[in-house]
Amino acid sequence: MPNTYNKPVPAADVLTQPFWDGCKAHELRMQRCIRCAAFIFFPSPMCHGCNGTEFRWERLSGRGTVYSFIVVYQATMPGFAQDVPYVVAWVELAEQRGLKMVSNIVGCEPEDVRAGMPVEVVFEDVMAELTLPKFRPMK
Repeated sequence: MPNTYNKPVPAADVLTQPFWDGCKAHELRMQRCIRCAAFIFFPSPMCHGCNGTEFRWERLSGRGTVYSFIVVYQATMPGFAQDVPYVVAWVELAEQRGLKMVSNIVGCEPEDVRAGMPVEVVFEDVMAELTLPKFRPMK
């Protein structure tokens, strides 16, 4: 694990800390509304479907499909310069239609990424206190 990480890092708060704790444990966890059972991402104090305010955190399978993506060829921040080209994708998770998150696709060439491609989560321990979820093609 590198001693320094020269890219912007997310700032956890009371709503997002359980998500980041899950990532640290190499588990993809998301809020689930107690009232309507919908998964919610990005963490929120209120359900987007029923306006419920009670949740539990559940571990997801980590499987999904690429919904949409872009290939970045020019870094807009110096910390990303060594990564170009890289893929930023909107991944629809298997647990619920419409449950999507943005992440990187790793483990393949950018030109091999396609919409509809099955992917699975992998975790990158970038600092002692930070683990990032990314996705790779399903094996």
